[in-house]
Amino acid sequence: MITRRVEEHALELATSAQLPAFVYDLAALREHVSAVRSVLSVPGAPEIFYAAKANPDVPVLNTVAPYVDGIEVASGGELAHVREALPDARIAFGGPGKTDEELDLALRLGVERIHVESPYELSRLARITKDSGREAEIMLRLNLAGDRSGVALAMSGPFGMDPELIDSCTEILATSPQLKLCGIHAHLASGLNDTAMVAQSAEILTWGRAWLDRIGHTGPRDFNLGGGMAVDYSASDTITFDWKRYAENVAALAQPGETLRIEPGRAITVYSGWYITEVLDVKKAHGQWYAVLRGGTMQFRTPVTKQHNQPFTVIHRNQPGPTVTDEPVTMVGQLCTPKDVFARDMPTDHITVGDLVAFSMAGAYAWNISHHDFLMHPKPTFSYLTA
Repeated sequence: MITRRVEEHALELATSAQLPAFVYDLAALREHVSAVRSVLSVPGAPEIFYAAKANPDVPVLNTVAPYVDGIEVASGGELAHVREALPDARIAFGGPGKTDEELDLALRLGVERIHVESPYELSRLARITKDSGREAEIMLRLNLAGDRSGVALAMSGPFGMDPELIDSCTEILATSPQLKLCGIHAHLASGLNDTAMVAQSAEILTWGRAWLDRIGHTGPRDFNLGGGMAVDYSASDTITFDWKRYAENVAALAQPGETLRIEPGRAITVYSGWYITEVLDVKKAHGQWYAVLRGGTMQFRTPVTKQHNQPFTVIHRNQPGPTVTDEPVTMVGQLCTPKDVFARDMPTDHITVGDLVAFSMAGAYAWNISHHDFLMHPKPTFSYLTA
């Protein structure tokens, strides 16, 4: 549901011709992330590293930072950006295909942990650390086979190592004392409810503990259990992931001397952002009503990527113009492609040219994953509401 401060700001933006716009309610974000932090404060519960890929905007990072233990980044660009925005943050660096330049940057910028994706990446990191005289704390990224049916996104072969491949890292570690193995990292799937998330965590911990025992590991026993907490775009007024139940059940999995960690992104910021635009045209074609909106999915790609109807609120402005009343309407943008659709056949009481449409749940994987320059339309504006 749109907050009052966002609705009022949307009308101000429309008056000053600053639409489309991304509007972030930082007060709502602060309330949500502090609540997550609170329930994850039970003994044994995981540390929280916010996944910057979900939304790396500096005001968002600054709002989240006091309530998380660190930030997870997945590229050299994200690393440099986060380090500049949050000079003192603990940072974990993951993601496939790290270049030598990125690994060197991670060492120079003081990354706490590097999540190693392959034996070849490990061998290159060993050479870079040896040549530079630096040490690196690492976690080996595990990719377990298993039934991932029903998940929103299963992390396939490019991500991490299967058990056979991870075994081949032991020889490199044995000859590279500058590399400090701290444990196992695994992000296996996304879109999991709390029960499935706990079950997956148990799967990771069972394998990881046994493997560390088998290789005789005596150092830290840290387990990064990944992210992927479910977000339900069809229930935009409800946070469906039960953070309290998850915290209690995953904490019960921890053993003495272990540190658990998670890296949520979407589930932290998605509820606090809106993509707000205006209706340019309303028309009927082959029995179907369409509302053509300023902007498009080149600015907000999420509904196309996930193939869902993005939840929205219509803000009526009582202006004269073409109108549709009590009919399902498909919301489309300005792009020259039939795929430029925000939502299909959605019930509306009425919608008129000049009305505003505020798409909710736009606080994660929105502008930053979109193909901004297609057709070279003007860029959206950005607002960050603090009160």
